[in-house]
Order: sequence, then C-alpha cells, then structure tokens
Amino acid sequence: MDKKLYVGNLSYNTTDEKLRSLFATYGEIESINVITDRETGRPRGFAFVEMATQQAAEASISGLDGKMVDERAIKVNKANPQPDRNQRQGNRNRSGW
Repeated sequence: MDKKLYVGNLSYNTTDEKLRSLFATYGEIESINVITDRETGRPRGFAFVEMATQQAAEASISGLDGKMVDERAIKVNKANPQPDRNQRQGNRNRSGW
C-alpha cells in the first residue's frame, strides 16, 4: 500500500492545519497538499496527505474515513498513482502533419 492518501468531500473552509491536526494522531505526516483552483485560488474540496509509514496511512484510513470534519463526512482512501506526465498530455504536442 502506498503512503499517499486522497482526502475528499472536504469543506472549502478546511485548512492544511486542520488536516495536520487530524492526521497527526495516526502517525508522522510527510506532506499535505490541499488542491486549489488555478484561476481563483479557492480550495476544490479535496487534498492529498502523505504519511511517513504504510502503517500510519492504514490507521488514518481506518480512523478518518467517514469522520465528520467541518460538518462534512470526509472520504479517506489510498491515492491512485499519478499517470506519467507524457501520457496525460496525449497528442497535444504533435502538429498533426
């Protein structure tokens, strides 16, 4: 199991600090990244949290999935692997000739 977790259904008011305090009870945190809209800078309602160990990641999923945070039941599960950057761009860089 990977140590990187997806945290969804977050309130737009949920901060990095709030997530840090929630996840710290389950183990050491490597990083927290609350995803924001590129144009407005406002949170998009989800984040990624990377725990230091797989055991901490598993404990976080068990302890926090479905927990009420800022009046919302959050979803916590293993993050899907990020696709290779070249695969995400597809044929955008080709001229078509």
